[in-house]
Amino acid sequence: MNPTRLHFLLCFLCFSTLSFAAKVDSLDVPSAAMKKNLRAAVVLPNSYAKGKANYPVLYLLHGGGGKFNDWLNKTPDKMLLHNLADQYNIIIVTPEGEPLSGYLDSPVQKDNLFETYITKEVVEKIDNTYRTIRDRKGRVITGLSMGGHGALYLSGRHPELYCAAGSMSGALDLATTHWKITPEFAKQIAPGFTRILGPVGSTPDLYAANSVVNMADKLKANALPLIIDCGVDDFLIEPNRELHRRLVYNQTPHDYTEHPGAHTWDYWENSLPSHVLFFSKILTQNGVVVP
Repeated sequence: MNPTRLHFLLCFLCFSTLSFAAKVDSLDVPSAAMKKNLRAAVVLPNSYAKGKANYPVLYLLHGGGGKFNDWLNKTPDKMLLHNLADQYNIIIVTPEGEPLSGYLDSPVQKDNLFETYITKEVVEKIDNTYRTIRDRKGRVITGLSMGGHGALYLSGRHPELYCAAGSMSGALDLATTHWKITPEFAKQIAPGFTRILGPVGSTPDLYAANSVVNMADKLKANALPLIIDCGVDDFLIEPNRELHRRLVYNQTPHDYTEHPGAHTWDYWENSLPSHVLFFSKILTQNGVVVP
């Protein structure tokens, strides 16, 4: 083939691929509760602009030290979320959780009300801005590390909002003494936890009270489908195994897997498609999948 024609063909194919890819919005989502402005990324499948259907929504939370756009910027495959949104015809929302919010309403720091923010202010903003399934049967939530804890914590406390939840490499026990980390790293992150939960050893024990690992009975009562995984070389493997043991003991159905890997974006890039497939089956059962 003529080199000029070949170059033209390649450029055309590249343009066509980009033209039919999912669209990403960067959205202001102000918090009245915390009196500050935060942001979220919203990945809309290519089909969204072509019709009038209402779409299910996946809320995808970032980890500690991260930002709302981590899932778009830090995965090795920068088109991961675009492709998943297109493949499953689902809206993906990545809201802001700040570097260390725990996705909880801090009892000691009133500018850290992220349970209220995610479950009320973000959901309301998304539902009022986009064509969504405005019902729990069309909402799912998962995340990595701190976001894995947040997804199980928020869905555990608000089962009326979500029909399924997941966790990837979740920090499921907020007591860092149960993590496989060095004393230096523990000392480095301690001020962040103290800010939102107070000093370790205080009464009441806010670390235990807000840890997902201690919510096994609540998760059983809610009966939400759950998917949980962690890498065998991850420093958070023990809290994940402990929650799994407790869910097995109290006979809570859940999908639990350990894979090769550590606390890395390579691991999460491989993990997320399994979560979206798991959620897709639930959304299909709920009759909310967009053809």
